[in-house]
Amino acid sequence: MSTIRTLIVDDESLARRGLSLRLEKCSDIEVVEQCKNGREALAAIEKHSPDLVFLDIMMPGIDGFEVVRRIQTDNMPLIVFVTAFDQYAVDAFEIHAVDYVLKPIDDKRLEHAIARVRHHLQQSGENNHKKRLMDLITNITGEPAEKIDQMLANGSTSSKSYPAKIAIKDRGETTLVPTKEIAWIDAAGDYMCLHTSEAVHVLRSTMKTLEEKLNPNNFQRVHRSTIVNLDMIEKVCSHINGEYYLVLSNGSRIKMSRSYRDKIKHII
Repeated sequence: MSTIRTLIVDDESLARRGLSLRLEKCSDIEVVEQCKNGREALAAIEKHSPDLVFLDIMMPGIDGFEVVRRIQTDNMPLIVFVTAFDQYAVDAFEIHAVDYVLKPIDDKRLEHAIARVRHHLQQSGENNHKKRLMDLITNITGEPAEKIDQMLANGSTSSKSYPAKIAIKDRGETTLVPTKEIAWIDAAGDYMCLHTSEAVHVLRSTMKTLEEKLNPNNFQRVHRSTIVNLDMIEKVCSHINGEYYLVLSNGSRIKMSRSYRDKIKHII
């Protein structure tokens, strides 16, 4: 078999490095590039036309599902999803015959996925690979295939748009705070405190209402009264009783309760 030109896509540098080292043991696999986000992945797929992509699902911004939606069918590589999803989603992968590996990656499961890739590449008529992937995404996200097709045709890749700025009204003035500058948010009674590097902005709102205005790819609740900008997380420090402290780029330390750990388990 000829060399399987492969791309690794993961927002965690250690995960990319670890997978790359494991793939070095496979003489027929050549890693042509490693990407840290969805945008880099799309550019690399366009550039290299790889045979295979190991694609992390949970990435900020353009996630793994979104990468698949945007790949042109005539440039479609085989996809091995890298996922931390629970068992219900794993069952969906099996049903749709899509290759996947769970984090943390098990050597035997990786070998099995690679064997399936080799088998796929040896078969003819694999042009339905993207259809199976889209069926999988529909199963996981709940979005019907026709709606996904419509969003692509309209140039929209998200079923919901989120404001780029949050309006803070105070004494006849309105301050527009860019959402990307918000490091974290905590609740104080009927008010929300939006913390940026420059100031703390107070907004009269409920946590639920504000949460609905924020893109869940970038913002996740990590405590009953705290929302964090995932792009601002620099360190995840373990604490007692299965809890964690998140250290943000502005130096803030945010406590994350165990019940919200699954929200960002792709990071930890």
